[in-house]
Amino acid sequence: MELIRALQLLKLNSVSLAWVDAVWGFEFTHTDPLDPVIEEEIKEDPDVFKTIYKQLLPFSAEDDDDARSVWVVFGENGVSAKPLVAVLSYFILRAKAKSPSLEQRLCGLQAASLYLLLLKIPGSVANKVYHQILFDTCLNMPLKCWPQDSGKKRKKDCLKSSQGDPKTGKRSKPPKKVSEEQMEIDDDEDDEEQGVYFSPQDLLKLREGIVLLVRTLLRLLERFSLRDKPQSADSCVQLFTQLTNFEPVIGDLSFSQERNVDQLQSLPELSYHGLGLLCSTIHGEGDECRRRVFRKLLYVILMMKTQERSKPCLLAPSQAVCGARDQAMLFIGHIVDKQREAALPLLRILVQHICHQMVEKSEYRVSGAQAVGKLMAKMPCQDYAAIIKWLYSYSRNNKVAFRMFALDVALVLLEQSERDVDDTVDPELAVFLPHRFLVHNIIYNHRNDVSPTVRGHALHCLAQCLELGSQNATKCVHELFSNSAQTMLESGRSEQTLKRRETVQKTALTFRTIELTKHKSITTTHRSVMNSSLQNEETLTLFKKHVSDPKTNARKSALETVMSLLKHGVISCSAENLSILSDRCRDPAVSVKKKAMQCLMDLLAALPENREVQEAWLRAVLPAVMDSESSVQEKALECLDHVVIAHIKSQGKYRDDDTSQKLAWDLLGLMCEKCQHLSRCFSKSFSVWAPQQKFTPGFVNGLLSHTEGERAAAAWLLLAKIASCSPKLNYGTVLDTWENTIRSPVVSVTMTCHILSVLGDIASNLNDDTKTRIVDDLMGWLKTFSLPLEVISSCVDTLVRFSRSDNTQDTLRFLDRFCGELVSVCESYLSAVILQEKGAENINEDLLVKHLHTLGVASLHCPSKVGKRIFLVVQSVLTPSEQPGKLCLQHEELMLKYLPVFARELEVGTELAVRSNVVVVMCDLCVRYTNTVTRYIPNISACLRDKDPIVREQTLIMLTNLLQEEYVKWKGALFFRFAIVLVDPDPAIVDLCEYCLVDLLLKKSPLMFSQHFIECIFHFNSYEKHKKYNKFLQTESEKSRFSLKGRQNQGKRFRIYRFLLKNFTDEQRFNITTKICQDILATFVDSELPLDSDGSELLADTFDILSLKEMKLTAMSGPAAGEEPQEDEMAMAKAVLQVAQKKLVSQVQKRNFVENVIPIIISLKNMLEEQHSPVLKHLMAYLQVTMQEYRSEVKELFAADEQLAAEVEYNLKRFEKEKQQQMENQLASFTFSPQRNATNVGGQTGFASPLSPRGTKGPAQTPKSADALRRRTFAGMLTPFRTHSSPTVFSTGKPNNNNNTAYTEQ
Repeated sequence: MELIRALQLLKLNSVSLAWVDAVWGFEFTHTDPLDPVIEEEIKEDPDVFKTIYKQLLPFSAEDDDDARSVWVVFGENGVSAKPLVAVLSYFILRAKAKSPSLEQRLCGLQAASLYLLLLKIPGSVANKVYHQILFDTCLNMPLKCWPQDSGKKRKKDCLKSSQGDPKTGKRSKPPKKVSEEQMEIDDDEDDEEQGVYFSPQDLLKLREGIVLLVRTLLRLLERFSLRDKPQSADSCVQLFTQLTNFEPVIGDLSFSQERNVDQLQSLPELSYHGLGLLCSTIHGEGDECRRRVFRKLLYVILMMKTQERSKPCLLAPSQAVCGARDQAMLFIGHIVDKQREAALPLLRILVQHICHQMVEKSEYRVSGAQAVGKLMAKMPCQDYAAIIKWLYSYSRNNKVAFRMFALDVALVLLEQSERDVDDTVDPELAVFLPHRFLVHNIIYNHRNDVSPTVRGHALHCLAQCLELGSQNATKCVHELFSNSAQTMLESGRSEQTLKRRETVQKTALTFRTIELTKHKSITTTHRSVMNSSLQNEETLTLFKKHVSDPKTNARKSALETVMSLLKHGVISCSAENLSILSDRCRDPAVSVKKKAMQCLMDLLAALPENREVQEAWLRAVLPAVMDSESSVQEKALECLDHVVIAHIKSQGKYRDDDTSQKLAWDLLGLMCEKCQHLSRCFSKSFSVWAPQQKFTPGFVNGLLSHTEGERAAAAWLLLAKIASCSPKLNYGTVLDTWENTIRSPVVSVTMTCHILSVLGDIASNLNDDTKTRIVDDLMGWLKTFSLPLEVISSCVDTLVRFSRSDNTQDTLRFLDRFCGELVSVCESYLSAVILQEKGAENINEDLLVKHLHTLGVASLHCPSKVGKRIFLVVQSVLTPSEQPGKLCLQHEELMLKYLPVFARELEVGTELAVRSNVVVVMCDLCVRYTNTVTRYIPNISACLRDKDPIVREQTLIMLTNLLQEEYVKWKGALFFRFAIVLVDPDPAIVDLCEYCLVDLLLKKSPLMFSQHFIECIFHFNSYEKHKKYNKFLQTESEKSRFSLKGRQNQGKRFRIYRFLLKNFTDEQRFNITTKICQDILATFVDSELPLDSDGSELLADTFDILSLKEMKLTAMSGPAAGEEPQEDEMAMAKAVLQVAQKKLVSQVQKRNFVENVIPIIISLKNMLEEQHSPVLKHLMAYLQVTMQEYRSEVKELFAADEQLAAEVEYNLKRFEKEKQQQMENQLASFTFSPQRNATNVGGQTGFASPLSPRGTKGPAQTPKSADALRRRTFAGMLTPFRTHSSPTVFSTGKPNNNNNTAYTEQ
């Protein structure tokens, strides 16, 4: 018989019975070596196992009668199953040895296939062929025999999970190297593949062996039940799940058609067929088999790899891994459709476990959320609502990763169609079905989460809701900002519905339903949002607060949200709302600046015709061109190029229906009208673009074609910027336009200035006759004195540019001739009006101003032509203006004479325009004559308390410029006057002051705040009895103007103290505490300072300052309340380092407290008790706050004063009791308000402490007016302040039959 002859090839009769008994005795875990002679005889035929397999295969068929007699055939021919199994196990175990050869691997796979085929033959169990250990060993053969990539460690595609061991709850150790973070190495297999090379043909043979084994296993599982063999069933599931991503599947994987095993070609197809068999009832009643399959596929969906004796590790999200995940999702959907009633409970559990084992890495979260969305789409409404309820509880877990993933899932579910409530849904679950619940109670609820990461992600998700195709989601967001009150859920039912049981959280590895423990105080808005109503203004105020969030990512997400709200019309595109985005383009963080610009780009693309949006875009992007960060400059230039420059085409190619072209011209038009002050920033762009040869002759000629018509002003604006750096212009067009301008009765001020600028740029390329004609035109125009002031300045500037030549003497002669002529004309007119008798009776004020202005701008270019008579004329003007300042820049004697006049005008002047211009003039003079003007800095700084906010802002900007360039030093009272602007009544000026101090001046002088802090306490309390502090000279009026003395100003003083301390380093905080004790507290103990009423106020302020939370070292502060530490190895290492650092700092701080503070405090307390001073309560409040760090060491630290120790102990107990009572009252009140509650300065209860009138601010904010510092600098760059603006259109003085009006408003 062929079968018997094939079996004889295995030399079963030659095998020792003792060896066979030993193999069975070791339970197939180990085998002694087979006789070498027998082994060599078996190996003589390489296909021996295939031959036996082929002969034995017919006996395994169910419809073959011979299959029932195979065991009889064995008996008749003296073939025993026991030695046969032993020999097969020998070759199987040899393949599992270290570094097996190709031959050993192939023999092992074929032997394992043959053993599984024996099991399939009826009677195998009765003949004791089945052995669990050997069966499981065969199942491990495919992965053991398949070689790993040559030269690389095994599991190289595994990333360490950021979660800890689910059994122990411990986190994994931090990685030693970055490279080790991306792999886990199995010590038993480190050198498994070293020295072994497999060719493609070898790999193909191994794959054929694996396919044969898997097909044999599948045929076995069709009739061989694993109902009573749970370990073997687990091994099968493990094998099939690992093979699901063994190789790619050609085409789409389909489970809808039932196919024979032989028709399945790829290993993933065979694997899923096997998993489907294991889900059938033949392998067990109930849902245990399906539970095994779902549990293993869980990690395929999570893109993790399970390993024995270790936690799952993350797989790199390669195309193969993602494909396996998608196939697993299809298979689960197939099982749910096929076995719906039995699979739905497991589907709910699977969704819960995906959520529960999700890591915080964004790419895995997105993938997991999509998986949860697809699985939940398979659920009926009842189960869907139950999962949403569970997800709501899950979203309030104290783990950051859970709350983040809940937001991702909610966003995915919003993409699906909203479920309708049907009869199958319990009434208490119906509230969870609408999209409204996901938007309001999960996404919007986390906008104030304690974690900045969750906060930012919630805002991002809210913005994405508006981008979804779902109308319901968009409607829900609109409800949050509607004017009418919107209740999130019906009050009576929601409290019952959302109340969760207090149950213990079970481990995820049991693959059972997960019950979540209730967590309190996870977010600041979780107390009673169900019954809350929201108002439009309040909600928008919250988002304005989020835009100033301390965390960068939260601010970026808030910007994205605000942009979406504006884009979709949820909130109006008003200037106030748009300023939320534009102001952030000056954020301290570079990434936030770029995000703000990108948001405005997106908004402009969505609303290109909205004038408010266009203006906001210009106000944001143009100043960014001059940003200190090069990457921000590049982003701004990219935006300008993309929106404006790229869409400038010739007149013939312009189309009104082309939105991009129309937008570009609209923006240029705005720069000619409302945004003229941004022209300097726009010019900066062209200085960057010029070397890039961006402006070709074709571009310039196309621009010239627009110089007539409705786009003329915008075209000349652009020509004025590129004329100096562009190829040769068509001078004929420019000159023709100039001729028309000169002869036109009414022209535009802005366009005329731009034309003059172009003329100046092309002056060097014109011939002498043309130059002479233009100069004559300019002089004639200027002598009419009918031009607006801006045009006068531009004309003189163009005249100067026409004077340039290679010969310096020629240039000077030109200027003396023409500018001198203007000076002479102005002198004659002013003399006639001012110096002659009755000259001022019929004075024309407007004409007088224009003569003065012309005199000022012309005299700068011909100082030799300015005689004493002109000085006399100007001095005769009763009210100083900017013009004497320009003369002073050229004549030091005049400056020395006028400086006292300017200083006096600052003190007694009543005209706003005059005071503002005097500040500008004196600061400009400080640049030119630094040593002389420095003594007048107190007079200038006194304007920081001027009654008009414009003067205060102007003074702040100018002094900041001088301090930055070190023309002025922090001497005298300058710092304290600067600091007092922090409590200015105008919030915009306060923001500007914060920006100047922190972002500009503190970076230049890092010790500035700490060096002046002690004196701030004396100065703001107007205390002058100390021998060292607050001794600089001030007039009585200045003292009263800058005084913050008294209880009524206590909040203002502490607003300043808080701001300064917030920007201290830990070293500065530590040193300032010691210095306060030595320079203030010790002086009262030593009786150097009297303990009178002034001293008591100073002392009370000092103790309250020491009680501030800003005085606490950041190294001693833990994470924010409720913040979950980041669950990765590097964060864990950082946390360990912080604990060690905190312990060390605590010891140093304690030593300093014992040696330097406690003796002074005890002495001071005794002194205050003797005098019954009210300051005593402030001292006790300070001790109460400080001793919370040393709660258990009070008696030890105050051993020298037992009474004081007892009082501190009592106060601490009372404080803890009141704090607990306060918390209970807050939880019981269940009130929701978007406004922050005021908090006391020291954080203590029961003691008087100053309240800050302005809440604690977020990060340093760049104010709206901060870009003024980028636009303004010194002499010649500030526009003089005038009470009336110049007209946008003016008369040139030419005859006009239809209109004789001198000035025409546009």
